[in-house]
Amino acid sequence: MKITAIDTCLLSVPTPKPMALQYPQHKLVVAEIVTDEGLRGLGYSLVFNGGGAEAVLTYLDTRLKPALIGEDPLFVERLWEKMFRVDMGIKKQGIAAYALSALDIGLWDIAGKAAKLPLYKLWGAVSERIGAYGSGGWAKYSVDELVAEAEKYAALGCKYYKMKIHHPDPAVNASRVAAVKKALGSGVRMMVDVNQGRDVIGNQQQARLLEEFDLVWYEEPVLADDYDSYAEVSRSIRIPIAAGENHYTRWEFKQLFDRKAVQYAMPDVCRANGFSETLRIGKLAAANGVALTPHLIHEVAIHVVGALSNGFLVEFMDWAPPDLFVELPECKDGAIRIPDRPGHGMALAPKAIDKYRSR
Repeated sequence: MKITAIDTCLLSVPTPKPMALQYPQHKLVVAEIVTDEGLRGLGYSLVFNGGGAEAVLTYLDTRLKPALIGEDPLFVERLWEKMFRVDMGIKKQGIAAYALSALDIGLWDIAGKAAKLPLYKLWGAVSERIGAYGSGGWAKYSVDELVAEAEKYAALGCKYYKMKIHHPDPAVNASRVAAVKKALGSGVRMMVDVNQGRDVIGNQQQARLLEEFDLVWYEEPVLADDYDSYAEVSRSIRIPIAAGENHYTRWEFKQLFDRKAVQYAMPDVCRANGFSETLRIGKLAAANGVALTPHLIHEVAIHVVGALSNGFLVEFMDWAPPDLFVELPECKDGAIRIPDRPGHGMALAPKAIDKYRSR
């Protein structure tokens, strides 16, 4: 089997309210890998809020795509190494990692289709039903909007809900958490996300005000590159730390694990150099006693969690319009059943490209 073409495009997809108050659109960098035997693999990277998506597409088209044409798509590991080493002067983080991720996802989609297996079974399944947590709670939401969103996810059976704590006043953040917790009651546990917004002292002050809520985790307390501060926050607060959406390789996660800085690892399949590297990160997390709970793209992340024994939850952010994908895996009773379709099981809706294409 040989790769004969890779068709690419950029989709700009509007978000629903209340998410649109914070982020009016997301962008998908799409790559469909075509083979001479008729198998096609869909790869895509979700660029949250769209920033830099055009650069991702350009790097994919000009640097990575030529490296795959004519190759056998079933040699996924070899092709991952080839793409990772195309430009040794460019670290595979950010833009380059998003681009590599889209192609790696597409290669694995072909591998699963060739084997006639969903990916989690191809990798060695541990579970076909993955717990999901409702996610959102943006800073621009009113308290009423926060509560309404949390209750929406609770109505789907989600036993967990995550919200942002972005206000400069720690007491305001604590009051918003308290309002949501009161509305949800004891049946739903909560997480909070700092999004790299505070220094060590600021996180210590904030965490003290949140201890009473028995939070599952406290996410991204400091800048992603500041590993020592991660470790200091982890040592000095009484809430477990989650991080990883802005770490792109196993070596970056090793920095966190070696410092005992996180209890929950959150690689993003569309950022962390695809399925291949996310699986490596997940296994490294297991070796360090860390649970795996991927960031976003639940529709493909479910395969990683379903294949690893330390898989915990996927992040369920209900933003995609009904005409973007053919069939999104549903959240029922707080969990998502992995489709039995070969590959990752996702396909764009027939008219999605025509409707949402921006490049």
